This record gives sequence, structure tokens and C-alpha cells, in this order.
Amino acid sequence: MRLEMEDGDELTEQETALYDRQIRVWGADAQRRLSKAHVLVAGMKGTIAEFCKNVVLAGIGSLTLVDDREVTEESLNANFLIAPDEGGFVGRSVAEVCCDSLKHFNPMVRVSVEKGEISTFDENFYSKFDFIVVTGVSLKEKRLINEKCRKLSKRVAFYSVECRDSCGEIFADLQNHTYAKKKLDETIDCQILYPSYEEAIAVPWRTLPKRTAKLYFAMRVIEKFEELDERGPGGISLSDLPEVLKLRNQLCQMQSVNESLVPDSLLERLIAGSLEFPPVCAILGGILGQEVIKAISGKGEPLKNFFLFDAMDGKGIIENISNHDADS
Repeated sequence: MRLEMEDGDELTEQETALYDRQIRVWGADAQRRLSKAHVLVAGMKGTIAEFCKNVVLAGIGSLTLVDDREVTEESLNANFLIAPDEGGFVGRSVAEVCCDSLKHFNPMVRVSVEKGEISTFDENFYSKFDFIVVTGVSLKEKRLINEKCRKLSKRVAFYSVECRDSCGEIFADLQNHTYAKKKLDETIDCQILYPSYEEAIAVPWRTLPKRTAKLYFAMRVIEKFEELDERGPGGISLSDLPEVLKLRNQLCQMQSVNESLVPDSLLERLIAGSLEFPPVCAILGGILGQEVIKAISGKGEPLKNFFLFDAMDGKGIIENISNHDADS
């Protein structure tokens, strides 16, 4: 049996059989879109490992991994794609070991490794993909990669995800995205416009709703501290807390908001637990996978543009951080 799609492309008999349950949920056309999607991920940490597992099982066309780090004890933290008793990863990169594991999840998905630093690749390289997902990169690198995606003639969506102990954050930039939304008995096309990462974090804090998650502001403080002090992502410790609090005070003064907007206890928790917490990785990786699949299929409203999760209260919150709401 072959299923013919709207544009004439077909799913093979093997694809139809393998993805039968998914096709029943989101339709053959959505599955065909998935099979043609090319995803690039950088930073094979716990959250990204969960994300990769989800999109590979869903049946994307290809997945390219970038992470030249050698496998160490720290690499094993929260990353289930690296077996702790495996002896064959000596001299191999994290991406290479994870690539081997992912190929077993779904042999119909092309999984490969690209060597190099993600921020040094040029626009021609990025144009090979439809989605770029990064973690463990600096503020400067996030801006740079996002900017390169936006310069391309084709639309390349950009996602960043960070997990610090019991907290996590996802950012999405789909640029100009069209999706189908059910309204009563009909399906209507909707359009949503996204700001870049740089545009989003430049939104004045005093203009944001009072209910905005405090975690959003705390992540900006730590991110800024790492940039100013030339630290790598996660390269801070509790000994830096006094300086981080000092920067928090300065930023709040500049933004004309009260320092209580960014609680001391929250900053301390984020700094003390710089490693990923596996249960939070599973939640963030699940949400991120769901959002990318949603964006590929064009079915359902995607998140705009931050998702924040704190295991201490068990809440996941979507925050629209933009200067204007251009949805239509």
C-alpha cells in the first residue's frame, strides 16, 4: 500500500507500515513532511539526547549531530545515548557515540555527524537544513547562529534549549510561520511572526506583564554574566554568586524594575546546579520534540517564543517575549 500526498509525493509501503499509528493521529501529509525535514543539532547533552530520540522515532528525514567533545564522565550525565559500561568510545566524540545509538532507534532516518564548531559554519552549510537546534552555546553564539538562519533565502527555524539542574528554557524563532488551526467545523490558516533571539531579549523588562516568569529574567542575568566575564555556558559556581547578584542589581536598575523580580534564591539554585537533571531533560526534550514536529507538519499553534520550566513548582509556562503581537 502506498499513500499519495497532496503534492504527489508518496510514502513507501515500509514507511506506511512503520508509521501507521502516527499517520492515524496526524495524517499522511504530516508524516510526508516529517520524512522530508532535515534537522541539525549542536551540543549532545541530556536534553538534546531526549529531543533526538523523539524526532528520530517520529520519522524525520535526516538528523545531523555536532559535538566534537570527547566522551568523559560528565558526558554521561543525563545522556542515555552513551552507555556507561561501553568501552568502545575511547578517542571518539560525543556526537559519534550518540549517532551510533540513534541509528538503532529508527534505521529509516539518516543520522550523521558533522565535525567543527557550530558557530563557525557559514550560511551555505545552514541552508542544507530546515531546523537548527542548539544547546550549551554562549549568548554571542546564539545571536550569531540565529542571525545566519535569518539571512538565508529559505526559512530555517532556530531553537535553543538550556537545562540547569531543575530548571530549563526553550527559545523558538520560526520567523514567519503559517499553520492550520481548527475552528469549530473548519480549518483556517493562521500566520505568526517571531522576533529573533536578539530582538526578544532586548525587550525592556518593565514593558513585560507582571506575571512573566521570574525564571526568564534569572536566565538573562546568568547568560549576561557569562558573557561579560567570558565564561563558557555553565562555567560559573557558587563562588560567583556575589558578583552575579551585583550584576542582577545593575540590570534591574537599568531596566527600572525592582530587584525582587529576580530572587536571590532562584539565582543561587541555577548557579549551584549547573548540570542537567535527567527528569527535566525528559520534559524539555519532549516539549521541544513536540514543537519541532508541530512546526514541520504545520498543524497546531506553535509556542511563541519562550517555554520555561521549573521542577520546584512543576509548572511549564509559555512566554511571548516580543515588542508586538503580529499574529493574524
